[in-house]
Amino acid sequence: MTNFAQNSRAVHTPGQDDAGTCFNIQDVNLYYGSFHALKDIHMDIPARQVTALIGPSGCGKSTLLKSLNRMNDLIPGCRITGKVELFGEDIYAPQTEVNLLRKRVGMVFQKPNPFPMSIYDNIAYGPRTHGVRSKVKLDAIVEHSLRKAALWDEVKDNLKKSAMAISGGQQQRLCIARCFAVQPDVILMDEPTSALDPISTSKIEDLVLEMKNEYTIVIVTHNMQQAARISDLTSFFLLGEMIEMGNTDSLFSNPTDKRTENYITGRFG
Repeated sequence: MTNFAQNSRAVHTPGQDDAGTCFNIQDVNLYYGSFHALKDIHMDIPARQVTALIGPSGCGKSTLLKSLNRMNDLIPGCRITGKVELFGEDIYAPQTEVNLLRKRVGMVFQKPNPFPMSIYDNIAYGPRTHGVRSKVKLDAIVEHSLRKAALWDEVKDNLKKSAMAISGGQQQRLCIARCFAVQPDVILMDEPTSALDPISTSKIEDLVLEMKNEYTIVIVTHNMQQAARISDLTSFFLLGEMIEMGNTDSLFSNPTDKRTENYITGRFG
């Protein structure tokens, strides 16, 4: 099979018929030094749907999320066993080119993290890194990405303005647009609205619902109402274990595990 080192988009192109599995996670255990952070995780994440990861703080949700584009590689003493496949490719295989993996699997963090440069250069940064030099092409990518992030009309007259000068909600949509610019397959979102006001949160949620027509979305959220509003599937984590995963409506209305029921009804967490 073609691997990441040869072609970053060899297996899948957004917009094609995506029935099936995006991530296949098999027997994954992750350790930070001697701390066992993820325990025997088995799960399939479907393509072009929104999968929410819920659970109390410290339960392993963000750790799993960061394992899907190998962000945990950056943490000293981190060790992972098992297998994570993206459209059939083992992302932890020795020949995997991690930069190309992270091009395919973008990430939006809890706090907006625009680069300290102009709005335009924030969007153009990724394409330039991957070899796009034509101003005409970059202009088109910037406009297209900002339009998809529902931000173009708000910033089109100020593209040379510092990204640090726009509001927090706009910064978070800019970070999503920055993901769009490099044509990912997957967008990971780690509590992307926790630092935002209700209006900005609503805009991000609307954007997520639109995004799943083209991308696989995996979102970590502490807000169970948010998970219920925007996700197709929900997975509940507790103490490093995945306790239960299922259709969001079914999991919230009729969980099969008592621990899940206790969490979603507020008995703990």
